[in-house]
Parts: sequence; C-alpha cells; structure tokens
Amino acid sequence: MNLTDQINNDLKTAMLAKDASKLEALRAIKSALLLLKTSPEGQSEASELKALQKMVKQRKETAEVYIGQNRKELADVELAQAAVIEQYLPKQMGEDELKSILQNIISTVGASSPADMGKVMGVATKELSGKAEGSAISKLVKELLSK
Repeated sequence: MNLTDQINNDLKTAMLAKDASKLEALRAIKSALLLLKTSPEGQSEASELKALQKMVKQRKETAEVYIGQNRKELADVELAQAAVIEQYLPKQMGEDELKSILQNIISTVGASSPADMGKVMGVATKELSGKAEGSAISKLVKELLSK
C-alpha cells in the first residue's frame, strides 16, 4: 500500500473516531501529497519523505516559538500534529548507529580535518536521507572531524 492510500484509509478511520487533531494532521499530509503530484519533480517515495520531514520540522519550530511566547496550548497542538506525521516516516537512527556510519563515510572519503566537512556532508546526506536529521548528521561530523 502506498503512502497516499494509507493516508486516505487513516483519514476515514480518524473521521469515524472523531479524532480532530489526528484528522487535521492527516489532511495536511494529504494536501502536501496532492501538491507533490502536480509539482514538476513529481511524486516519488523520496519526495514524499522529504515533504513529511519538512512538515515535522515546521511544526516543531512553530511549537518552539509558541513555547517562547508562553502559548503552551498552541505548542501542544503543533507537537501532536508532528507526532502524527512522524508515524509515516521511517524510524530515525540512534546516535551510536549514526556515528559508526559517519566514521565509515569519513574513512571512505579520506577526510581528516574540519576543512573536509563539505565532502563528508555531501555523501552523508545522500546516504542517510530520511534516516537521520541533517542537524544531527552535521553535529556528529563536526565532532568526529575535530578529533
């Protein structure tokens, strides 16, 4: 079952359960998928993953802004939607697993100093797309190259 079919089925279930917060998040996903269908790049599994990751990131950033403005009730809504969207993303790698993969990439590329970070990041972001956040990758690469 592809992502669009899965979202449509979950939308029906959420409507029947009258789960408003889940319904709102699922409608946002469906909207993003429809936009992808009409976009020039088309709808592929990679573009779907990228869109979902972007949606999660936006909601988390918005929640941080709301928390900074003492609007916890609005932040809770955003975080609840982010949690629903994250269910459709592959499980993110743990730090230990990510570190070992990055060490392999660093040795493969032949990087030895922080000046080689660009080479490592180029390979790492392609290889780890959808499996780890870019900020986590960047932080670990800096840490590994500065040793």
